[in-house]
Amino acid sequence: MSEPTTAPEDINAETSVEEVEAAAPDQITDPVAALTADLQRLQAEYANYRKRVERDRAVAHENAVAAVLSELLALLDDLDRAEAHGELTGGFKAVAEQLNSITSRIGLEKYGSAGDAFDPQIHEALMHDEPSDVAVATAVKILQSGYKYKERVLRPARVSVTEPQGA
Repeated sequence: MSEPTTAPEDINAETSVEEVEAAAPDQITDPVAALTADLQRLQAEYANYRKRVERDRAVAHENAVAAVLSELLALLDDLDRAEAHGELTGGFKAVAEQLNSITSRIGLEKYGSAGDAFDPQIHEALMHDEPSDVAVATAVKILQSGYKYKERVLRPARVSVTEPQGA
């Protein structure tokens, strides 16, 4: 009689289906050993299923939050423009500050400032300025701020770029 090399108590969430199948030979003659091997295989499959479902659930949650935050970007831009023109006063200013606080707490991050090195992964060049005395391509003017959520770019910063002399 051949015994599986993996005892039932050795099976845990880290055990893969392949490890269990490799541990149980195909020609098991003992019915108890065969049922034990089947149980081990099912336990490993279920543990892997649970991990995959949790991972998928977390990704779906993150995508849903990112979609809602993307819809709020136009509103945040309007609030920034109103503040720049001095029209953000009174109760409306309190609402704007609360909205900015909530989005920051959720994880929305505003980025892009004049003088940053131009990175095509996070910047969108809308204008090109004449070459100047910069060492690398630089975002000299931020036309529209960019936003990130958990290192995911929701909207690239729209910038005016200048390049080094002779580039």
